[in-house]
Amino acid sequence: MPVITLPDGSQREYDHPVTVLEVAQDIGPGLAKATVAGKVNGELVDATRTIDEDAQLSIVTNKDEEGLEVIRHSTAHLLAQAVKELFPEAQVTIGPVIEDGFYYDFAVDHNFTPEDLEAIEQRMKEIVKRDLPVERSVMPRDEAVAFFRGLGEDYKAEIIESIPQGEALSLYKQGEFIDLCRGPHVPSTGKLGAFKLTKVAGAYWRGDSSNEMLQRIYGTAWPDKKQLKQYLTRLEEAEKRDHRRLGKELDLFSLQEEAGGGLVFWHPKGARIRKVIEDYWRERHLEAGYELLYTPHIALEDLWYTSGHKGFYSESMYAPMEEDGQLYQLKPMNCPFHVLIYKDRLRSYRDLPLRWAELGTVYRHEMSGALHGLMRVRGFTQDDAHIFCREEQIEEEILRILDLTIEMLSKFGFSDFEVDLSTRPDKAVGSDAIWDKATEGLRNALERKGLAYSVDQGGGAFYGPKIDIKIQDAIGRKWQCSTIQLDFNLPERFEMEYVAEDGERHRPIMIHRALLGSVERFFGILVEHYEGKFPLWLAPYQIVVMNITDRQAGYAQDVVEALKKQGFRAFADLRNEKIGFKIRERTLERVPYLLIAGDQEVASGRISVRTRSGEDLGSMTLETLTQRLNQEIAEFGQMQPKLENV
Repeated sequence: MPVITLPDGSQREYDHPVTVLEVAQDIGPGLAKATVAGKVNGELVDATRTIDEDAQLSIVTNKDEEGLEVIRHSTAHLLAQAVKELFPEAQVTIGPVIEDGFYYDFAVDHNFTPEDLEAIEQRMKEIVKRDLPVERSVMPRDEAVAFFRGLGEDYKAEIIESIPQGEALSLYKQGEFIDLCRGPHVPSTGKLGAFKLTKVAGAYWRGDSSNEMLQRIYGTAWPDKKQLKQYLTRLEEAEKRDHRRLGKELDLFSLQEEAGGGLVFWHPKGARIRKVIEDYWRERHLEAGYELLYTPHIALEDLWYTSGHKGFYSESMYAPMEEDGQLYQLKPMNCPFHVLIYKDRLRSYRDLPLRWAELGTVYRHEMSGALHGLMRVRGFTQDDAHIFCREEQIEEEILRILDLTIEMLSKFGFSDFEVDLSTRPDKAVGSDAIWDKATEGLRNALERKGLAYSVDQGGGAFYGPKIDIKIQDAIGRKWQCSTIQLDFNLPERFEMEYVAEDGERHRPIMIHRALLGSVERFFGILVEHYEGKFPLWLAPYQIVVMNITDRQAGYAQDVVEALKKQGFRAFADLRNEKIGFKIRERTLERVPYLLIAGDQEVASGRISVRTRSGEDLGSMTLETLTQRLNQEIAEFGQMQPKLENV
């Protein structure tokens, strides 16, 4: 007679074993309808799982985060079933949950088309209407291999063969379709329905380019059609903001295939914005007590063995090049170079902390299929910095980094932050004592700053704990930009030392940190966040001055020159075109301020002012205009971060 204890402490007694779903039905029909799974003594299980002894139970509904994952995982199986019904020759492989959705990889000779996706989605809806029960069973590992071989599912059998012998595996069956899966899944296909297939892409079997190319179908799934519609609207908005399209339309940058994939060419307007970003970055770092460094793009291969990159990171590094009988390597990171500068002479405790920053261009070997505009490239400039300090300085240095991070991200218009603190993994270098001290330093700095955070237990790097900060853009997407990582590994590998107060040699603590992540990726985020409508201080051209007829050309040019002398990025549009045409064209180019010079403006020494949003500000003196512009630049990004939403 199990006694079921619910989250509110109430208990329900039964004289027979019960399922999670039966308990939900006992509580109420509304809860039963929303139930997709349960948590029994903390373990996420199917709603059909039988409970035959006393247990703690939480009902997982379609409104819970874990429930949404169950829905998406179940919808991936629904997709696989629909594909098998329409394309029986297709072999199923894997179908995991991903952010905002799921995918499933198929081995099939047929190339899926947009029309196929529509047909597959329609078949998925038909299977939902059948309301097929989803049944779990357990099968020994070797029996499961033979079972899937018998079905002609060689990829699935290969997956099972990689599982240790003697293990029992769970299988899920809905109708005639059966698949290997840990689960849990929804009780029946009728629990699904708010989904959409989004695209097809290629994917190598097990992510290895030497293996066969599979076809990957992506989809999204939500608890209800309202949330699905909201997500699809966000997708449409994201498409409008796609930095690759806007980069071409606004002539900001290009990716030239003749030069190779993943290499960014900055055009004049994009380069103007980049210069503003980099100038601000350098100015703030100097004010924050950093010194600037410049380091080479290559180094002897042996350096990367010493740093450990050849052992831990070689697949992301390019092959070495030979010169004078020695092998050189393009740098994937700046860290070892900064270490070498530190080791150039013996340091004292009085020298610490040392704060060194570099806009260093690095090179990563990315698969061509992984490249994505500015977001994933092969050569990029990292806004890198390293702090070398004593153990007792960790907390203050982290606090300084957090202050600088929040200030800089706010200046670019971001105010919603999500923070994660990642702690020691199972395999790590460094003593328990130093890990505890370092983690406590990170935690204390976050709390002193007033930043709420989530703890990613065991999610730290093997060389130290870290803080990761995500920003939220204008349409609610989260972007990982800033990271702060403590490192006990490189100081050990490079035998870094400083002379302490007692005259003994000690190892410094190394802090790696990037605030923007990389200039290229951050620029892409800015393009999408603002839809190319950059704030005044960032815009490549802040002002365009347009004449109505040739009579005002000289006056318009004089206004431009006066604005340039005051530091504004201005230009004149003196083309022999109608003023309406010029206004429309420059508005499409997202120029923040459009100034118009006609005969009245020339006679009065004033200028008519419009904004790119279409607002007519009327006629004003140049002095009044520049005061307005300077105030707008000064006030932008001064908002306080929304710490309550972190």
